[in-house]
Amino acid sequence: MVKLFVEGGGDGDALKTECRKAFTKLLTEAGFGGRLPRVVACGSRRNAFEQFCTALAAPTNTELAILLVDAESAVSHESPWQHVAEREGDKWARPRGATDDQLHLMVQCMEAWFVANPSALKKFYGSGFHESKLPASTVKPELMSKTDLFRKLSEATKDTKTKGRYGKGEHSFQLLATLSPSLIRAHCPWAARFFDTLKDKL
Repeated sequence: MVKLFVEGGGDGDALKTECRKAFTKLLTEAGFGGRLPRVVACGSRRNAFEQFCTALAAPTNTELAILLVDAESAVSHESPWQHVAEREGDKWARPRGATDDQLHLMVQCMEAWFVANPSALKKFYGSGFHESKLPASTVKPELMSKTDLFRKLSEATKDTKTKGRYGKGEHSFQLLATLSPSLIRAHCPWAARFFDTLKDKL
């Protein structure tokens, strides 16, 4: 059994439930239905890391713990643990016994996955959505800064009639549940790594 600790959901129970359901829907679409990991929405990335460490240290734990968090900045290392060890604001030491396969990064944030799937954005936002404001198809979403990702999403959605401008709390998990895993895989290598690891471990 895999237990997936994910960043997201803030401090409220309702948003955590929405986060958990969205990831479950995405993973079901990715072909893991019937053998899904147990998704734990942890709120902040720091809290996700701490819950992951607690699970690893539990003497009676029989579940494989996996951590999924935003990278928050450009990733220049093959090992995700080296990234979080060196990043200002983290400085996370790899827990004893943890492998590279147990840490996965949404590079630089979950919004890279949205930009990789413009058709889902267009369907979700409807009238007033400016697809032309999104990055060109030749741009690799995982190479975009967090600031640029949010700016592009804001520009593309600012004139939408029903949903309004993109808001992380209001829209992110609703959007996540509509994404195509195959498109995310195709455009986001770190996301492909995440899906491949689950395929191997589940």
